[in-house]
Amino acid sequence: MNVVEREVRANGRAGGTGAMHRPHRSLEGRLIERLLSHAGNPAIEFVLWTGERVRSPGVEVAHEMHVADRATLMKLITDTQLGFGDGYSEGRITVAGDLVAFLETTYRAVPKSRGAGKIFRRLVTRRAQPANTLAGSRENIHRHYDIGNEFYSLWLGSTMAYTCAYYPSADATLDEAQVAKMHHVCRKLRLRSGESVVEAGCGWGALGLHMARHYGVKVRAFNISHEQIVYARERAQAEGLTSMVEYIEDDYRNISGSYDAFVSVGMLEHVGRENYPELGRVANQCLPRHGRGLIHSIGRNRPSPLHPWIQRRIFPGAYPPTLAEMMQLFEPWDISVLDVENLRLHYAQTLRHWLALYEAASERVKNLFDEKFVRMWRLYLAGSIAGFTTGTLQLFQVVFAPRDNNDIPLTRAYLYQD
Repeated sequence: MNVVEREVRANGRAGGTGAMHRPHRSLEGRLIERLLSHAGNPAIEFVLWTGERVRSPGVEVAHEMHVADRATLMKLITDTQLGFGDGYSEGRITVAGDLVAFLETTYRAVPKSRGAGKIFRRLVTRRAQPANTLAGSRENIHRHYDIGNEFYSLWLGSTMAYTCAYYPSADATLDEAQVAKMHHVCRKLRLRSGESVVEAGCGWGALGLHMARHYGVKVRAFNISHEQIVYARERAQAEGLTSMVEYIEDDYRNISGSYDAFVSVGMLEHVGRENYPELGRVANQCLPRHGRGLIHSIGRNRPSPLHPWIQRRIFPGAYPPTLAEMMQLFEPWDISVLDVENLRLHYAQTLRHWLALYEAASERVKNLFDEKFVRMWRLYLAGSIAGFTTGTLQLFQVVFAPRDNNDIPLTRAYLYQD
């Protein structure tokens, strides 16, 4: 029996009006009180289409959430995560004030609720993860990355890097931080001129070009997004680097050959847990004894699927792994993990910059798509900021090598030398 059914039965036992239970609260209001309780009693006040206001008893309100009609409220109550995301995207749910702060409040409240874990486990078992087969991965990537290079160019900055930046100082710009991230990755890999690198999942090609331009290495970069590959090849041609960087429209599972370094930045989220040993096999067979590798991925502190609304509407097939789950890349092949770094707050700052650029370009986004799309992606970016600031999401960089590679620095000093 769900929350709605229990409340309706209780209302019926009270004589149909609820007067004996709570004389001045509507049925909808009582349902919201139950919802707030299950959500950990966040400091949020609901404002209904009738003008009724509902908050958790004894909680000082920090945010207002307006609900336009009863149908929207019922969807919110019966499937909170999808109901909120869809209601907000369609403009039937609005938030007064700062959206990021509102989402941070809800994320911080949920772990306090005993019922939240049970509800979450039911959602997990009810919604199967989309398959990341060769065909399934291509379809999932197409739905997210091939919606148009023009759209992404409006808010990713000049590098077109769609992954966590690295802020060497608090006042670094987005572009400065993205370039610093690429240097950070290259230093971790200890790239040397004349070496070869294979990249699994290359986005719009920024890292491959950076490695070739600044470190003198040859790069083979694999990606199954057609739009991204076309863009990356055009950039390589414009920069005169086609002899140094080869962009291949193919799945990481088809990588072959031997390379001095293996790198994957922002792709593991799309691989699927069942395929981690296969990605590990690919990395292992690519690396000779002296080889080095780096995996950069959004992650979790404990196993949890991606938010169901993001999974359904934004990022089909995605999954942020824990460090323990990431070890399935390495353990089956006896690969040594050399270094782990968490850049969680760097990703929060990256997303703040992206959201600011996105808001500045919102009218152009609306012209490309529609108002619902504008609100949907605003929620995605704002929710991602909240995920990283509250620790719901992590950002792991893991450096690895074959087990008998003894060419390993004794300290981390090499990472911070110009």
